[in-house]
Amino acid sequence: MVVSIGIGGIGALNFKPAVGGTDGATSLFQGGAAAGPAGSDVAASFAEALGQAASKTVGTLERAEQMSIQALKGDADTRQVVDAVMDAQQALQTSIAIRDKIVTAYLEISRMAI
Repeated sequence: MVVSIGIGGIGALNFKPAVGGTDGATSLFQGGAAAGPAGSDVAASFAEALGQAASKTVGTLERAEQMSIQALKGDADTRQVVDAVMDAQQALQTSIAIRDKIVTAYLEISRMAI
């Protein structure tokens, strides 16, 4: 999946930001649904976990963007901006790593003989 960010900034993405604060990539999957014994429950909870992780990542990126704008206006401390940008970078790198693992798994499954 390719996501392009246009003039609208990070907020133009179709994900809803997570409710409450996040502490970077380490909390991407916290609060996710637990997997049940049935196959459809596992698929649903996996999809929910990925959706929540994506929403939290977008929320982290939006906070970094807002903090950067506040810094340009002179309303934010440099330390706050650096912390927000570093959290956003960590969350984005984690999301990219998860995406790469999913693509690798898909390609591996597609190569299996039926």
